[in-house]
Amino acid sequence: MLAARKGIAFGAAVMALSVSLAGCSGLGAPKAGKSTGTDTEKGAPGAKKAPAAPKRPVQLIGDGSTAFTGVQPNLPRAQRLRPGQKPPQFVVFSWDGAGEDGQKLFSHFRKVGKEYGANMTYFLSGVYLLPKDKALQYDPPHHLRGSSDIGFNDTEGITNTLREVRGAWQDGNEIGTHFNGHFCGPNGGVGTWTVEEWKSEISQAKSFVKSWKTNSALPGEAPLPFDYDKELVGGRAPCLEGQKNLLPAARDMGFRYDSSGTGTQVWPSKLDGLWNMPLQAVPVPGRAFETLSMDYNFMFNQSKTVNGDPAKHAYWGDQMRDGLIKAFDRAYLGNRAPLIIGNHFESWNGGTYMRAVEETIRTVCGQKDVRCVSFRQLADWLDAQDPATLDKLQALAVGQTPKAGWESYLTAGAPASRTS
Repeated sequence: MLAARKGIAFGAAVMALSVSLAGCSGLGAPKAGKSTGTDTEKGAPGAKKAPAAPKRPVQLIGDGSTAFTGVQPNLPRAQRLRPGQKPPQFVVFSWDGAGEDGQKLFSHFRKVGKEYGANMTYFLSGVYLLPKDKALQYDPPHHLRGSSDIGFNDTEGITNTLREVRGAWQDGNEIGTHFNGHFCGPNGGVGTWTVEEWKSEISQAKSFVKSWKTNSALPGEAPLPFDYDKELVGGRAPCLEGQKNLLPAARDMGFRYDSSGTGTQVWPSKLDGLWNMPLQAVPVPGRAFETLSMDYNFMFNQSKTVNGDPAKHAYWGDQMRDGLIKAFDRAYLGNRAPLIIGNHFESWNGGTYMRAVEETIRTVCGQKDVRCVSFRQLADWLDAQDPATLDKLQALAVGQTPKAGWESYLTAGAPASRTS
């Protein structure tokens, strides 16, 4: 089911931009679905059992749904730039409402990430770990208790999603949140919620992850290998709505960043105490405007439906891939601002956007000085930098490079002059 959407204009008239975000499909029953060309018949290698790693003590938390297992493996170490050092090119691939259904796209992209050295952020919807018969445990603001625009899950879906979330974290990926019921629009959508209502939504999203074992009656399933109170440091709001009141709520509840806004390809800065890491305006090859760096926005601008003309599927996927790569090149050869890309595990227009994302990962993640990271890892790197260095990076406009070169620009005391 798709959530309600709306479009707005962004920037100059030549930049027609649809910023609405698609809802995530309910994962109650696995989808039969056609193959998208990226599906796998089974979960990703290593999904059912954790990748080989040194034995670490397991300390169960609460009902045993989660556990402390030590420091997360497979993480890069954040290091401060040396004076005059050119910054790396960060790319963040993120997934809204992450869950494993019959399409097996979660397991597939875990495999892709490991193959190309890409850590990612998986924004888990809390209701994907809540069975339908326990729906009344969810009390959403402005909606009837037990309601959700993306449904709930069943035993098979919960089991498969747990397997992928468990393995994703062990691979070095981040488990963020897409909150719960995915309510959009003016009639009780997240954009109408108060700070306190957002706090309730966050608390409930956490509780469904922390108590899936009790709610789902799956005593034989292994715990998730992290303390979610500590793991959860960021999210993305449904339909990119409600950020104003979400930010103070998220800050008070320990978040470090938010990816619910819209912006351009510039270096992140803090908004209301959190790193603001929005989706970005990126080129649409062959068109005289830009759109947001998300599969839904390309789809909406191309077909306005998830089942458009099959004869155009390949072209639309190529257009998204080429647009993302143009955006990458603009940053990589310019201001080196992180490229933020958002997606859904969906087979819209024949799965062409999943192909586009995978081909983008293959193209960019192996290039020199490129780091495909999670939002949490990017926040760690930003926090490690000298504030004066960040000020200079943030002063660079889209595609802008320092006039006298990076070494001069980022050397202590160097003038802040630059050119487009």
